[in-house]
Amino acid sequence: MLVPILLFAAGLICLIKGGDWFVDGAVGIAHRFHVPDLLIGATVVSIGTTLPEVMVSATSAVSGHGEIAYGNAIGSVICNTALVAAVTIAARPGKVDSKALKTPVVFFFTAAVVYAVTAYSTGFFSRPIGIVLLAMFAIYMLVTVRQALNAPVPMENEENVDSAVSTPKAAGLLALGALLIAVGAKLLVDNGILIATALGVPESVIALTFVALGTSLPELVTAITSLMKGHGSLSLGNVIGANLFNLVLVSGVSVTLSPFYIPQGSTIAGMKASLVMDMPVMFFVMLLLTVPTLAKGKLFRAQGVLLLAVYACFCVIQFIL
Repeated sequence: MLVPILLFAAGLICLIKGGDWFVDGAVGIAHRFHVPDLLIGATVVSIGTTLPEVMVSATSAVSGHGEIAYGNAIGSVICNTALVAAVTIAARPGKVDSKALKTPVVFFFTAAVVYAVTAYSTGFFSRPIGIVLLAMFAIYMLVTVRQALNAPVPMENEENVDSAVSTPKAAGLLALGALLIAVGAKLLVDNGILIATALGVPESVIALTFVALGTSLPELVTAITSLMKGHGSLSLGNVIGANLFNLVLVSGVSVTLSPFYIPQGSTIAGMKASLVMDMPVMFFVMLLLTVPTLAKGKLFRAQGVLLLAVYACFCVIQFIL
């Protein structure tokens, strides 16, 4: 048990340092190319912090463990929203550029509807569905990049451009940070699964809770680091973008490589728990995060507190079922 503990600690160190470099690199690029932090968070940063989910889910699907790929995608959306975003909002609520938030939110709910219709109608994620999800990812990136190129950077950011790090250094920090974050997340997840399995925890529960939390650690580290450095918009953009990528990129790659049925797992009132609880919770927490924010153009501390309460209840119920 000593080795897993040491590897877990090493993974935590990699995550902390990687998160620091990753945020510095992302902010440097945003300033150099005159792009708002929120858009950088919803594209470049989101792709980087979603890499662990891509690796874990794709590997699981190919090796015949579709329940891990499925549970990780939905569990990560719930974790990102009700834990990562919740921590950010509870710690520092404030104004948000609702205009920049609309595109990732619309794409997320479109992808979520496709995902839900597939799950409830057939329960089978076929290769064509995977291709559709990947196509949505490509379209989103094209639309967002075009918006980013046309979006003027705020004046207060303009005066920071000269003092920002050089483009090569920013790109290097971004790449190195992403690598350390991916390595750290893998160390935590691998050793966490070993411990959970030894304790007799079901694979589907591991996917929806521990694996989802482990692969969401990059988003959590980025959120906390962004807050400490005063870049809350980068954190929120990262969460929304990462949630979208969990459905269209992570699931898209996994399903395209190896189609799978949704896991049997436990049941509630004779129905699969993932359809009765997991999917509805995913929609609920995202609606709670986005609707008030888009309507009022700001975040409220009550949102963060309520989201954290929902996540706590979700985790407890998962282990009770």
